[in-house]
Amino acid sequence: MNRNLIIGGLLSSLFVLAALLSFVWTPFDHAAMDIPAKLKLPGAPHWFGTDHFGRDMFSMIMVGARTSIAVALVAVGIGMALGVPLGLTAAARKGSWLDELIMRGNDLVFAFPSLVIAILITAVFGAGALNAIIAIGIFNIPVFARITRSAALSLWERDFILTARVSGKSSARISFEHILPNVMNLLIVQGTIQFSLGILAEAGLSYVGLGAQPPTPSWGRMLADAQTMVSFAPHLALVPGMAIILTVLGLNLMGDGLRDYLDPRLRVVRT
Repeated sequence: MNRNLIIGGLLSSLFVLAALLSFVWTPFDHAAMDIPAKLKLPGAPHWFGTDHFGRDMFSMIMVGARTSIAVALVAVGIGMALGVPLGLTAAARKGSWLDELIMRGNDLVFAFPSLVIAILITAVFGAGALNAIIAIGIFNIPVFARITRSAALSLWERDFILTARVSGKSSARISFEHILPNVMNLLIVQGTIQFSLGILAEAGLSYVGLGAQPPTPSWGRMLADAQTMVSFAPHLALVPGMAIILTVLGLNLMGDGLRDYLDPRLRVVRT
């Protein structure tokens, strides 16, 4: 039994279910202000308390989960959709000018963290969740390109690939028919890790005002709003902070568990 996979899957599923449920139900309207009920501590009927505008924290966490998961999921999808083909191409053309161009382009993107990319994008197009997705997605491209290239290079010298080349298959066909299926397990595990990093990146961008904009709740902006009220309303920081911690922990545990489950060598060692 893989405990990491089970615990990580349960924690991740909890927040995914909360995000999905928020489309049809929340305990209160997440945007409804109730000034007389502001800064209430956790308890009935506000299970996680209320913020400085009297908004229900539990409802905001549910909707904020939807924002964080959507941004991270799309950003990882962008990274995989563009980075994997680039990595396969670079591996297939190892040592060529195209391989060098792709790798140096990756180095260039790595030189600018997602926050810096987001600032550049925001300066042109303005702040928002879409720009956060673009910034995080751009940063994910070289991650998947490098991992795909590294894994693919070790396969190009294998006998079954040499057989495919002798049979007359093109490099592109070999990459997608033979190389990609054999590196997919690694990409799934990396995708889980990048998903957790995407949630952290989205929270960080929202914290500095570059992510989702009001009235859309965001865990990062909830932390930013709470920083001046921690001394007399600590739940304003603890609630979104714990949501981020548990979600990232769950995804990392699930990624570790998937790595052990999908790699037969690690499975044998653990058993």
